[in-house]
Amino acid sequence: MAENVSADKLFENLQAVVRDAETLLRATAAQTGEKIQEARAHAEESVRQAKARLADVEKQALERARALADDADAFVRDKPWQAVGVAAGVGLLLGLLIGRR
Repeated sequence: MAENVSADKLFENLQAVVRDAETLLRATAAQTGEKIQEARAHAEESVRQAKARLADVEKQALERARALADDADAFVRDKPWQAVGVAAGVGLLLGLLIGRR
């Protein structure tokens, strides 16, 4: 679970970095000079690559979520009483944890 939270946070942070870089590129659009144009071109390419990687990560995460949902659905269909037992156990644990607060 901690791995998912940190991965989600990393994904959000990377999206924020891309947005900030795009804002910076727009803000410096009027700047001229060979070095600035070269730096802008490099930054634009980096942002483009980061967006592509983020899209790939998002696609993979969605595929994994769908696969997990399909597996859970198959489990419930194959073993409905075990699924009810697991759900009851999870509900009991959550009830106990919430009751302690």
